[in-house]
Amino acid sequence: ASMLSLRTDGNDSTPDPGPEQRRQQTLEAIVARTQALAVRNPALIVFEDAHWSDPTSLEVLNLIVDRIRKLRALLIITFRPEFEAPWTGESHVTALSLHRLTERQSGTLIDRIENGNGLSDQVRRKIIERADGIPLFVEEMTKALLEAQGEEQGRQIAGATKTAATAVPTTLHASLMARLDRLGTAKEVAQIGAALGREFPHSLLAAVAGVPDKDLDSALERLVRSGLLFRRGVHPYRSYIFKHALVQDTAYSTLLREPRRALHARIAAVLEERFAEIVLSQPELLAHHCTEAGLIEQAAELWGKAGQRSLERSALVEAMQQLTQAIDQMETLPATPVRRGEQIKLRVALLNTLFHVRGYAAPETKAAAEKARLLLEKIKAEGEAPEDPLLPFSVLYSSWVANLVAFDSAACCDLATQFLSLAEEQAATGLRVIGHQITGISVLTVGNMAQGRAHYDRGISLYDPVAHRMLVTRFGHDSRVVMLSRRSAALWMLGYPEAALTDTELALRDAREISHAASVMYALGHGCFAHYQCGNYTTAAGAFDELIALAEEKGTLFWKEFGLMSRGCVCAATGHPADAVRLITSGFSARQSTGTTVWTPFFLSSLACAHARLGKSEDPLCSIA
Repeated sequence: ASMLSLRTDGNDSTPDPGPEQRRQQTLEAIVARTQALAVRNPALIVFEDAHWSDPTSLEVLNLIVDRIRKLRALLIITFRPEFEAPWTGESHVTALSLHRLTERQSGTLIDRIENGNGLSDQVRRKIIERADGIPLFVEEMTKALLEAQGEEQGRQIAGATKTAATAVPTTLHASLMARLDRLGTAKEVAQIGAALGREFPHSLLAAVAGVPDKDLDSALERLVRSGLLFRRGVHPYRSYIFKHALVQDTAYSTLLREPRRALHARIAAVLEERFAEIVLSQPELLAHHCTEAGLIEQAAELWGKAGQRSLERSALVEAMQQLTQAIDQMETLPATPVRRGEQIKLRVALLNTLFHVRGYAAPETKAAAEKARLLLEKIKAEGEAPEDPLLPFSVLYSSWVANLVAFDSAACCDLATQFLSLAEEQAATGLRVIGHQITGISVLTVGNMAQGRAHYDRGISLYDPVAHRMLVTRFGHDSRVVMLSRRSAALWMLGYPEAALTDTELALRDAREISHAASVMYALGHGCFAHYQCGNYTTAAGAFDELIALAEEKGTLFWKEFGLMSRGCVCAATGHPADAVRLITSGFSARQSTGTTVWTPFFLSSLACAHARLGKSEDPLCSIA
């Protein structure tokens, strides 16, 4: 019901699985539906233009690629060379590079399109020459000339001079422009569709166009017959999709600035007035149209809502992109106390996504933390009190995290002390829980295990799952999960392995129960390291494998590299030095962009041992260790 934005009467006894688990169940349902296609008969699945896909669609695609090897199905994925596909090296995946057409192949394509209409040899040669083997270019230039009424009209449309050869458009854009210009009133419908997107529903197009149904249907039929649009579905659920993104781009480019902004404003108004369900489920769609319409204040608010919604659903990459859009829009508006307050909220939310997507100490994350700190200082200097009393703590926490991952122990201890001191002035206990959490971690970095354990004990005793669990959206992880995971390490080092393993299991159980991806990754990484330390290598390997898979799925580089290197440590300890070298080295390669140095000596020590067993002690990384 929540996914469909439906209200419930509150009498449903089915427990809410939580946003992350609900999201995972949705992805699994999509994959299961795809798998069902191949149960009765072999199936062909085509996924086009992967390079333009959103992160969640790519998650679904990655799951399907992983399962396809067991199905009676052929999956074809098209993408541009610059797209980095994570599965190209898999044994069940074959990569085919499509080269440009030869002159003969281009001629064959022209033959099929012209179907005996008899373009002159001179025109055919010019098409082949200018298309340079690009199939879409061959097709569109040929159709542009065939649609012209006679060679003389074709020369005029193409801006040519006197010979038929020069009637051939010089660019693909010119070819598409020529075809659109010949569509008459249908061109206006194509422009509206282009503003709506690559694919758009008939109902929304009709509401925005505001023309009689008969005229709209006639224009759409002409666009479909021309091959510029494809029709999908049946009335009233019919939708249309542009043949290629370049067709959409060309139609959109024919709109001048002011008419274009007015069109987007009209689309935004129609969405708000008549498609409330779309606005509720896709605030980023309305935000996009408000942005293009120049409705900056409304756009900033909507991008912020979209980002928070994505963050709550553990769609971290989307949240990062949407929150960045919100901040960018807000920075173009005149500064006011209210806007500064909203912007600091957005910057703190953005930091939560950057922690997991880019890395805690990555340059981009550090820059965002510094901007948040400077903005907060400006707010204080102006004598303004943040509307949200948690904001100063959020900014302080962000700086602490960056220093922790960069392994600046002195800075960590100083920032944690500041945080706990301020938290103890507050009536609510939630901030004190966080204060004990980060102070315990900080003193652990300087080797004070007993003091660290004492802070964890105090924080866990103060933790209230009802009152404090909401802090996860502000500070990135569930505090109880973090403290149990970290106390596990302290207990092991203090000589209590059984108690350490108990905390590990409790941390992972709690993380799974709240179904929060970042907390699950924390428990799998830091928490399950106790299994490695206690020699439970099979259990540790399983946890680290799960961590790597979840990190890849969520696009969280920090946890991916941590998982790879941790898994490599298990390989080093179990007599698989070659695998250890491969995994730890791969993890260090991924780590380079995150600014992370914490745990480096430990991982390098395992790498050095693995190299030594392989007789390669001269490796540069070994000398560093």
